[in-house]
Amino acid sequence: MTKELILDGGLPGASLISEGEIAERAGLSRTPVREAFLRLEAEGLLSLHPKRGAVVVPVPAGEAEDVLELRLALERAAAERIARRGLPAPRADRLRELVELQREWAGHGDVERFAEVDEAFHREIVEASGNALSSRFYATLTDRQRRMGVFALWPRPERLGVLVEEHGLLLRLLTEGDAPAFAVALRDHLDATHGTHATHGTHVPR
Repeated sequence: MTKELILDGGLPGASLISEGEIAERAGLSRTPVREAFLRLEAEGLLSLHPKRGAVVVPVPAGEAEDVLELRLALERAAAERIARRGLPAPRADRLRELVELQREWAGHGDVERFAEVDEAFHREIVEASGNALSSRFYATLTDRQRRMGVFALWPRPERLGVLVEEHGLLLRLLTEGDAPAFAVALRDHLDATHGTHATHGTHVPR
């Protein structure tokens, strides 16, 4: 529960929380909450302060740029491999399903669920390439991507519909095997979404 609240913006960066507060909200004893806090500290999402509680770690300055560079490199490499080998039909179908699911969440204005599916869409592109090493590494970026997505989109919910169309374009370029055009569209897509918002996010309006 605590992790979901952090990733979805329910607990913004710099929030001070306690085991008792989370235990009460989740209807749990403090023991599993304490264990969850320790895991989240290991993942870099919480900073524990004995007798005071825990502070949600804001997105570090520069981390968003690092994540975006890695995403661009991995997804571009995936598109190049797909251009050589073709996009497997089941993967193409799954990508279309994700685009339609994004369209549904965009219609509801649900930023949190949209960000979750957005991450799944981009991860599916890497997995569709068949490079297991790239897929495993890309999966380590999942939490950061979701958090960045929420921070970038909350101030601009009108961007959701635009993202759906941009994802549709990326999918079309993949199916056509046009890796160079995909790389350009992907960079434009990431820059437009995260360029001026990726390093912000100590507070998300609710």
